[in-house]
Amino acid sequence: MFFLDELLTGYQSYLANEKQASQNTLSSYMRDLNQFSAWLEEHDPTDLRKVKQATVTEYVEWMTGKGKSAATVTRSIASIKSFYLYLQGKGEVKANPAKGVVTQKVERKFPEILTNREVELFLEQPQCVDAKGYRDHAMLELLYATGIRVSELIALNEKDVNLSAGFIRCESKGKERIIPIYPAAVKAMSDYLKDVRPQLIADPEETALFVNMNGERMSRQGFWKIVKHYQETAQINKEITPHTLRHSFAVHLLENGADLHSIQEMLGHADISSTQIYTHVVKKQLKDVYQRAHPRA
Repeated sequence: MFFLDELLTGYQSYLANEKQASQNTLSSYMRDLNQFSAWLEEHDPTDLRKVKQATVTEYVEWMTGKGKSAATVTRSIASIKSFYLYLQGKGEVKANPAKGVVTQKVERKFPEILTNREVELFLEQPQCVDAKGYRDHAMLELLYATGIRVSELIALNEKDVNLSAGFIRCESKGKERIIPIYPAAVKAMSDYLKDVRPQLIADPEETALFVNMNGERMSRQGFWKIVKHYQETAQINKEITPHTLRHSFAVHLLENGADLHSIQEMLGHADISSTQIYTHVVKKQLKDVYQRAHPRA
């Protein structure tokens, strides 16, 4: 078991340092691998380096029998495949036992998108009558203006904003990108930075752009609660998460003529295929409109 732990620890370090995987990706991959190794120990206590394709196939059947979704099974196999690619590179195994393992087809789920009117309604919810209202308004406007991830939003520092030029600087996975912001977001940010943030910060040396009511950097959980609160007050019957505004940002740009590569750059996608999902969303929306509106559809 010690050697197994050593291999998993080495892989975890590889993901974090060489692949610069996000914390969520890291947790997901390691959880999948720990579950696989626990299953191996119970059902087929084989040396990890001697696992065969038949064993991985049996694991797929076991997960399916346990009622695991197709998406969960597919992700688990992807984690195992990635782990064995790492072991191949280290010379620990000759072949990848997860290669060629067939999993159930995952039904493609399109991301939830807000309409233009729903976005307007949602952004109107924070009432700019106190410090919290001004801060929340600025955060939501900036999120929709830039399409950045919630992790990137809460990681922003005051120095990352250039309101006179109308852009923010966002850094993720060691890469920097510059994203423009529209005038309404510039105004919301200006009001917050000039009149509100100085009141909220607990320490004059605080670098965080957005802080909670205790004057400390906003947390992911804190921002999640803010989004949920305004979804309720807006009475929008869609599941709104911080990522919903990111998806809506991309689709609305695409609908209004932005090219896919520009959207990819603003979103910070390493692969254009991640951005192409939004073209499918737009096509599906057009098809839905056609089905509802055409007299012979």
